[in-house]
Amino acid sequence: MQEIEAFTAGGVVSGAVARRGGLRDGLDRFPFLEVDGATSYALAGGTTQRRPHLRLEMDDVLILCPESAELPIHASWHLVELTLGPFLVSGALPTLPGFDPGRALARPGGPFIMLRDVRVDLIGHPEGGRVERPHALVNRYAVEGVGADIDLGYFFPGARFHALENAPSA
Repeated sequence: MQEIEAFTAGGVVSGAVARRGGLRDGLDRFPFLEVDGATSYALAGGTTQRRPHLRLEMDDVLILCPESAELPIHASWHLVELTLGPFLVSGALPTLPGFDPGRALARPGGPFIMLRDVRVDLIGHPEGGRVERPHALVNRYAVEGVGADIDLGYFFPGARFHALENAPSA
């Protein structure tokens, strides 16, 4: 069992997930995420709901924060800012050393991209809608806007792109 926190367009769900072979591998194979001991928080307010079991459709998950993750050992890290539904996510995206987006043959596999040193802000709520996590998996098909220092068109199809200004290196 692994504790997770899943951000959706309507709220946040936390609980435990049992998956064989690691959480990230299962995200590509299953259309849903089974959460045990689930607690859900609606973005619009209201009461916190606790359920013994909850099924989340993977297409509804925008950001998934597992308690542990396997980060790449040999990677170049690039700062990114991503807009997904009601969230603004910033963090560092790994690429292989020497990655040239215009000439790369390798494309991201699966719907989720790993980020480290992640900050999630709720857009329009500067009074306390921020959480920070050591790593997160981001649904790359749900990304609407991307700020980065390199071309990431293959990573986030359909997103609007802009350059990060004055971005320190990750």
